Amino acid sequence: MNRKVLYLLVVSLLLRIGFFCYGIYQDEHFDVKYTDIDYFVFHDGAGYVNNGQSPYLRDTYRYTPLLSWLLLPNYYFQWIHMGKVFFVLFDLLTGAMIIKLLQDSCKPGKQIALASLWLLNPIVITISTRGNAESVLCFLIMCALYFLKEDRFIISGLFYGLSIHLKIYPIIYALPIAAYVFMSNYDKRWFGKLFVIGMSTLVGLVVPTYCMYVIYGSEFIEQSYAYHFIRTDHRHNFSIWNLVLLLESAGIYLYKDFELARIAFVPQLTLCAAVTYLLWKSQTFENLLNVIFVQTYVFVTYNKVCTSQYFIWYIVLFPFYLANTTIKWRKGVFCLILWVISQVVWLSQAYLLEFKGLNVFFPNLFFGNAVFFLINVYLLGVFIDDIKARTSFKSNSYKKHV
Repeated sequence: MNRKVLYLLVVSLLLRIGFFCYGIYQDEHFDVKYTDIDYFVFHDGAGYVNNGQSPYLRDTYRYTPLLSWLLLPNYYFQWIHMGKVFFVLFDLLTGAMIIKLLQDSCKPGKQIALASLWLLNPIVITISTRGNAESVLCFLIMCALYFLKEDRFIISGLFYGLSIHLKIYPIIYALPIAAYVFMSNYDKRWFGKLFVIGMSTLVGLVVPTYCMYVIYGSEFIEQSYAYHFIRTDHRHNFSIWNLVLLLESAGIYLYKDFELARIAFVPQLTLCAAVTYLLWKSQTFENLLNVIFVQTYVFVTYNKVCTSQYFIWYIVLFPFYLANTTIKWRKGVFCLILWVISQVVWLSQAYLLEFKGLNVFFPNLFFGNAVFFLINVYLLGVFIDDIKARTSFKSNSYKKHV
């Protein structure tokens, strides 16, 4: 292993240990807890499983039972924070997979810098050490992409299917992955390769899903999957749909008796599918990662529920997008500032709502939601233009060479 990579991993581990220990201290000495509320839900669900019962006996447990199984050591070792250790481990393993995926597309120095965007990122570190399970999902996705890059379609599909079992949203990657396998192998038995990765994905998804269904019945399907199509969270929500969710939860409909929130997925999934066209001019694996990054950014921006932990879904892909970006550093800094501003504006109003108890849903919080949405739509335009510029340059270079 490269010495610089080892140093990066060691520093990353030490940072996480520091955040982890501080989190325990804050939980014990402050009214505002460091640990994520969802972690207590995981922990309580694991308690029910430990007693031979269903994790869904815990109110608001809306996840695959596998997460509650993962936290069973909390009870074996009689230490509530044991599950966080696993999440931090998956966090570091995700960073290691990012490094491996960057090996062929970057020089060592750039590889370290890009991997640091995950491994040294305070947002990432905070989320995993608070006990959020997103690092498990990110690790599975990185493994699926790594083995896809290596043309090991069976293993890639198994990891990919398991990631969809854990959370539904990675299913949006199916279209660009299928397009990549087809377009990069269209003269080399593409159908067989597409069939193999498709079937292994189904196995990775169906086997754990069926097992959970056999054990926990229809409640597993209702709570883990169906609930997320009808959820109407209107707190802690950056989404432009936030006000609509609030009104409809109170029985106030903007259009007769029709719930607009039920069709929120239409523009979201339409755009997620549409950006696959970016693969048309360049069918490289690097461009596939670019498309998946943009897809994820679209999904989060247009989702009817959006919290800070959702940012992790595209942050894990950001190093690959930056690897060959044509964006100048000044514009990059400008975009970063805009991204931060989009959250600061919303958080300033959310603070008044959550901590001061003020009714600022409209116009204050709605304004924050609108600013967040519009800035992120602008950033999407920047990312797409950048990818188009890269593929256009490669296409023109190829024509000149020919």
